[in-house]
Amino acid sequence: MRTLVLLLASNVFMTFAWYYHLKNTGMPLWKAILLSWGIAFFEYCLMVPANRLGYVGGFSAFQLKIIQEVVTLVVFSLFAVFVLKEHFHYRYLISFGFLLCAVYFMFKK
Repeated sequence: MRTLVLLLASNVFMTFAWYYHLKNTGMPLWKAILLSWGIAFFEYCLMVPANRLGYVGGFSAFQLKIIQEVVTLVVFSLFAVFVLKEHFHYRYLISFGFLLCAVYFMFKK
């Protein structure tokens, strides 16, 4: 559970680091890069322990990666809709469904 909470929190930071500057495209690129790097530091402070705890706790590296990708898509989708005000199309839902199939097969014994 700690792994999932840390992955979720790190992905919130990651999403802001990578995409928040899109709300203010008038900001000079060098400032956007520095701001993103500053935010990304906190992502790494959460992501590294999440992966370490998950790996020691029994997840394989492949399982950790697929969990991280699903968490990333959920966090990014909420960010895109609520912060960037983009529309969510049904085809995104279908694509996510296929990714959830990937998760199923990753964890299938």
